[in-house]
This record gives sequence, C-alpha cells and structure tokens, in this order.
Amino acid sequence: MSAEATNPATPGPVTGAAARWRARIDLRRLGRAALLGPAARDRLPDAIGHVAEAHRAHHPDADLEPLRRAWVLAESSHRGQMRKSGEPYITHPLAVTLILAELGAETTTLTASLLHDTVEDTEVTLDQVGEEFGAEVRFLVDGVTKLEKVDYGAAAEPETFRKMLVATGNDVRVMSIKLADRLHNMRTLGVMRPEKQARIAKVTRDVLIPLAERLGVQALKTELEDLVFAILHPEEYEHTRELIVDNAARADDPLAEIADEVRGVLREAGIPAEVVIRPRHFVSVHRTARKRGRLRGADFGRLLVLVGEDADCYAVLGELHTCMTPVVSEFKDFIAVPKFNLYQSLHTAVARGDGQVVEVLIRTHQMHKVAEAGVVALGNPYAPPSDPSEAPGASTGAGADEERVDPTRPGWLSRLLDWQAAAPDADTFWSTLREDLAQDREITVFRPDGGTLGLPEGATCVDAAYAQYGEDAHACLGARVNGRLATLSTVLKDGDTVQLLMGQDPAAEPSKEWLEHAHTPAARIAIQRWIATHPSHETPEEIVERGGAADVARATTAEPPVADTPDSVGRVTAESQTSDNPAADHPGAAVVLVDQPGATVRLAGCCTPVPPDEITAFAVRGGVVTVHRVECAAVERMKSVGRTEVGVRWGDTAGCRVTLFAESFGRPHLLADLTEAMAGEGAEIVSATVEPPSQQRVRHTYTVQLPDAARLPSLMRAMRNVAGVYDVSRAQTPGA
Repeated sequence: MSAEATNPATPGPVTGAAARWRARIDLRRLGRAALLGPAARDRLPDAIGHVAEAHRAHHPDADLEPLRRAWVLAESSHRGQMRKSGEPYITHPLAVTLILAELGAETTTLTASLLHDTVEDTEVTLDQVGEEFGAEVRFLVDGVTKLEKVDYGAAAEPETFRKMLVATGNDVRVMSIKLADRLHNMRTLGVMRPEKQARIAKVTRDVLIPLAERLGVQALKTELEDLVFAILHPEEYEHTRELIVDNAARADDPLAEIADEVRGVLREAGIPAEVVIRPRHFVSVHRTARKRGRLRGADFGRLLVLVGEDADCYAVLGELHTCMTPVVSEFKDFIAVPKFNLYQSLHTAVARGDGQVVEVLIRTHQMHKVAEAGVVALGNPYAPPSDPSEAPGASTGAGADEERVDPTRPGWLSRLLDWQAAAPDADTFWSTLREDLAQDREITVFRPDGGTLGLPEGATCVDAAYAQYGEDAHACLGARVNGRLATLSTVLKDGDTVQLLMGQDPAAEPSKEWLEHAHTPAARIAIQRWIATHPSHETPEEIVERGGAADVARATTAEPPVADTPDSVGRVTAESQTSDNPAADHPGAAVVLVDQPGATVRLAGCCTPVPPDEITAFAVRGGVVTVHRVECAAVERMKSVGRTEVGVRWGDTAGCRVTLFAESFGRPHLLADLTEAMAGEGAEIVSATVEPPSQQRVRHTYTVQLPDAARLPSLMRAMRNVAGVYDVSRAQTPGA
C-alpha cells in the first residue's frame, strides 16, 4: 500500500503493478456480509477473503486457521455494535487487519488486529484471548487496549500512550496495529464533531505521524499526513487538490517523457530495471509549492527505479549521471548510510532541457518494501530462524531463558523508554513526548573507545554526557570534541568524536544552566529531578550578594539551610565544627573557633577563607556563624544590615578547602594539563566548571581540598605555569 494509493483524492487513473497497492475494498458491503454470521468451519468466511488474499500475496505458506478463529470471535463479540457512521462495528477491525495485510504483516499481527478492540469494547477478557490464541497475541491485544478514563481521568490518554510505547519496546508490532487503527479512524473521522476531529488530528500530527516516520511505515505516515492536512488546514488542502487536478488534466506529462528516456538509457546499458512514476501526496505537493513557488509538471511526482541488487543501484546512478544532466546538490546516499528508520535508497535529480528538475529514487525491490512498510515488512522479528546459528544472541551465548533480542528496537526507542520511566507525571510525559518526537533527525557521535551515541540533531555535550553516563553525568566537568577542549554547551555534529571529562566527587551537582543546553528528554528530566530533590536554601550572605537588606530580613525568618545550592558549581559551603566540638565535619577541613558556644560554623562560599587569611564572622539564622575573609565585599554589606559580628580565629589545622578561578586562552589539552598540575600539588578537585569561551578566553572555576593550607601558594603558582593560563585567583565576591 503506497502513500499515494491510500489517498482517495489522488486524481488520475491507476494502472500496472501499482494498482495492486491502490485497490480499495468496500468495507461497508463486507460489514453487512459479516452480519450473516461465520462461514462453515472448513473454510474462511467470505468477509475476510480479501484479507486472506492480501496476506497470501506476501506469505504464500501462511496458516490461515488462526485468522479464521479470530474472525469468529471478533464478529460474534462485536455483533450488534455499530460505529457512529452507522456501519457494523466489525468493519473497523476488518479494515485495520486489511491495511496490515496489504503492508505484509505476518499472521500473528493480523490475528491480534482482528481482536484489538474485543477486550476494550466487549465481554472478552485478556485471559480468554491468551488461552485461545497464545501469549503473543494476548500481549499485542493488551498493548493496544486503552486505559479506562474512570480510573485515570484526564491522564487516561497520555498514560495509554505510555503503556503502548512500553509495550512497543518489547514488541514493535504493538505500534504497527495502533498506526493502522488510527489510519482507519482518521479515514472515517467525518462523522465526528469538528472540534473532536481537530483534537484527534492534532494528536495524530504530534504523536502518531512521528512514530510512523521513526518506524519507517511511510505508507501509513503519508496518508495520515494528508488526512490531518485536510482537517486542520481545509483551505490549503483544497488549493493543493486543485493544483493536482489541474496538472492531471495537462496534455503533456514531463514525468512520463523523462521516464521513457530513463528506460531507454538503462536498456542500452543492459541494466534490468523497472521505472515507475510516483505522484507526490498532498502534503508533499504543498511543501514543494511553498519551497519553489509556482509548480511545474515535474514537481508533482518523482521517478522510482527498482532493481534487483544493491550494486545495480549504483550502476543506475552512474548511467543517469553520465547520460543526463545531474543536479549534484540533490544527491544523497541512504544505502551506504541508512536513515535511523531503516530507510535505504539513492536520491538524485536530473535536469531537462527546459529547466525542469526531476527527482529520482533508486532502490532494490526489498528496499522499496521496507521503505513503504518499515518494521511491518520485517514480519515477526522474534520468530526463530531456520538456522539456529543465525538467531539473535546466538553468537554471544544468549540462553533460551534470557530476554529475547529485538532487532527492530532502534536507539531512539530505547532512549524514549529510558526517559519515560523517569517522567514524574502524565503531563510531563505527554509534553516531553511531543517535544521528543518533533526532533525528526538523528546524529551519531563517536566515543574514544570506538562506541557510538545516537542523539537528536542539535544535541550538546550535556546530552552526550547523560546519554552515556545517566545520572552519573552530574559529575561531568567538560568535554573534548574532535580532540579540542569544549564546553558542555557545545552543539555536536554528525560524526563528531566526544570525550567526556568526569569528576570523581560522588556528590557532584549539575548546574541549572545545563537545562538551557539540554536538548534530550533524558538530560532535562535527570537535571530537573536532581534540582527538585535538592531545593535551594540561600544563606543571608548569598542573598546580600544578589540583592540587599530587604532580602536578608526576609531570609532570617526562614528555616535553616539544609543543602547547598545546586546551581553554584565550584562554590562549597564548608561546615566545620562548633566551638564546643572542634572535630571537623569534612576530613581535612579547616578548624575555626568562634566566641559563640554551640554555634555551627560555616566557611562563606563567596570568599572561601583558608588559613592564614585574616577572618571575621557574623551570626545568622538558626544559630549559624558564617566566616568571611576581612576583605570580602560581603563583610561591609553584612555590617550595613545590622548583622552581629562574632570573634573568630583559626584553630590547629592543616587542611583547607578553597575555590580558585583560572583565566586562560583556549587550546587543546588545556584542561588535562591544568588538572595534572593541580594533582601534582596534592590538590583533590571537589568540583569544577568551565564556562563557554569568550573571545578565545576561557574561565575555569575549581573547588579543591588541600591536605595543608601552606600548599595553596605553590598550587596557584603551578596553575599559572600551565601554558595558556594567564591568571589564577582566589574566589571573591563581585566588587571586592
């Protein structure tokens, strides 16, 4: 069933081999015939004879007995039910099954499609389906059965799609049935109220059509596009229909003329090939008109050249480019590099003498079958092959009890299943699903170990980090792209090599800024979930830095802080000890003694004082005393808002934690050289961030733990000595 075949408004006669794809069955007549009851048990009922004929065309040796039994159950259970159009309800599962049969679906899929509404709309149970037809049919029927609104309320539709996608992850045939189901419902949507038509059409546009594209089922996708186009944009649809009708009435046909020319070229070259004209469907014509303006005869279709072997595709390409005028910019090789949805073909274009350009698709017959039907053309991907050594997992020692391998589960589906499990609610899942499916192109990037990561176009190093490491990517410090140091905001291109630089701190925090650069749902959800579980509680001095006395006054009435701010990568609020208990909370942390018994001491993150800095302290909320360097800009502001100054001094300590800023010029391997120099001075990097380069300059922020504060000057000297680094300084508040 081709895209053009399924469009009832496509003008012009249909002849030749394409007619088999475009024949329409009178489902109303078949539905009335179904009311007469099932046929004798020794033969198929007449009502599904067309299904059996289409099925046998693809699977000549198929056992039709399951189809007969499924028809008997479906017809009897739906008997008396009517569709809103007035047709017997059985016409719907019959039409869905016929769509799949014409696409080449195997018997199990057709059996389940006949029964796909029985559990949802009749008294038949899943257990009955399983007992009668087996576990596979039961799973497929369950996968497409909707969840009840009485149980899920407004979340019923998104949760139904979530359930369906999870089932698709285990068996792609679930989504094949759903797509065929939606196609027939869209064909008969005219009996619905306009507002309901629009709602269903929008869900089809946002979710079902992208899924059909990703699964490679172009025959369903293109007809769904046309049906949605007619409902949501009726005026543009009517204008496009008039363009197609006017072109069909033309006396000359440039597509037919160049098709004859191509046949002659290939005949002289001795290449056996079939050359057919592929009319564009409505949406394709509309897009072409918007792109090119006034349409010419050759713009209403493309030529399809079908050959027997892969090598013949390139032979045809060579002959066309030799004997005709090629448009080199239009050449694409999807045979050597297939699309992520299984599509393979050579695309080119040749120019006529009058300036018209004709697009040409070159593929084998098997490629064409997959291009039309996608995963449906693969039959049952779980059936064991005749040769056990060819079974998936045979070479890796997979046992019979292990989870079966699905060769049709592409990377995008695995990623979708991963992030949906982390989606906290139905609304988040539904909105994220639509955003994810709107990203219709995929890139492949390489890891240094030779592995690959599949990412949507526009993905950044943040996305690559979460794709490779999951939530461990919170500790990512930076990246190298094609050997050059890069920030996490760097947008990746197809074929890039990405090395992610990971920190060792298990308590590392992602930055809120990463959300601006996260393109994939997996990255966004992981960052948002971390932020939600680590709420920000700013200390008064942090609020002073941001705003002023009024903010501090409000802050002193709040609860004491319980967590560090997740968006301050490189800032450490180091809790040391009370004056009564000089044991440090952090091994090796600086010991500070204050003249306020029972107080909890915190080293201010704005200036990170370390011995032997001259320090002062202020009492803040919750019995906390914050310690600042005396030259810190926050000190004057704390005094100006009336904070109580507390006596403070360093205790006997050697270790310290400090935040350093490094300013450098961008160059390859800079980050590696810097971290190596820091490690040589005994510094343990607690957290780090590298800001996006500005005018070839890069700013680094490091929070480090030193076993001895006396090593700080030598650490800063070692960092300054790294080639490209022109300044290293201690953390300071703005204006200090």
